[in-house]
Amino acid sequence: MIRITVIILFISIFFYACREEKKESIPVNYKERVELNSEKDAAIQFYNLEKMKRESSKRFPCDTISVIEFILKNFPAGTYPLRFDKSSIYDIPKPALIYYDDNNGNKYIFAMIARSKEGERFIEPSNIVGYNQSFIDLDSTKLGTPFIYLVLFECKGEQLFTLWEASVPSHGGFNKFSLRNWPPKGLTYIEVNFYYGQGIGNISYNYFLVDGIRNQPQLIMTYNGIDFRRTLANVNDDKFPDFYEHIFYSLPERVIHKDSVAFVYNPKDSLYYSTKGKKITRRY
Repeated sequence: MIRITVIILFISIFFYACREEKKESIPVNYKERVELNSEKDAAIQFYNLEKMKRESSKRFPCDTISVIEFILKNFPAGTYPLRFDKSSIYDIPKPALIYYDDNNGNKYIFAMIARSKEGERFIEPSNIVGYNQSFIDLDSTKLGTPFIYLVLFECKGEQLFTLWEASVPSHGGFNKFSLRNWPPKGLTYIEVNFYYGQGIGNISYNYFLVDGIRNQPQLIMTYNGIDFRRTLANVNDDKFPDFYEHIFYSLPERVIHKDSVAFVYNPKDSLYYSTKGKKITRRY
């Protein structure tokens, strides 16, 4: 009886293994996956866009829906507008757009977008925004590699035009962005803020409109955390912002702020040079 039971168990295991092998050998048609198919992804994005149009009661030229539609129609497949991070669990995330009218009546829109890396699966904007997403650099590329940009649009009548794109050197952890003013020179700049979970702090990419709003901005990075800090500064009193790199000593019982080193911007090669020696440079 025991021998018969063992034989039946062996046969059952054999047939189960065969079924599993057959199941795993079924080829996956990757072209049918939305995250790898530009046509299917576009169909979903435009479906959501049309739904937004139907549900919108108030429209105006170059509104949020118009910006989203312009991005879908004019930017490479796999490009998406971002949203601000939620300030509370009850918030509905708002599109990351800033409307700006200058003194001459010109209308501009700053927007945060993310673009998928060519050859990889399309990204999902929700994987870029928020504190937990600031660890994305430690993750694999299974969720796709996002390239983030600050974009300036101009609104003329009911039409949108792209004036410039500025790359943001980060892949995840987007929090918010805002228009700000640098008091020493009265310069307008856009502060793009990211969480930095690895260092328990935040990083800001500041885009200074040194040569006016219509020209490519100057990037300078600042950050603040427990044992790291970089702050804006007016070191040599020219029109370009500079910064101080702060030095900390991390001891077992406390963190000590020891010193700071000034970096000055050189427009000839677009580098920041340390006042301690010209061999020490930073790109932004």
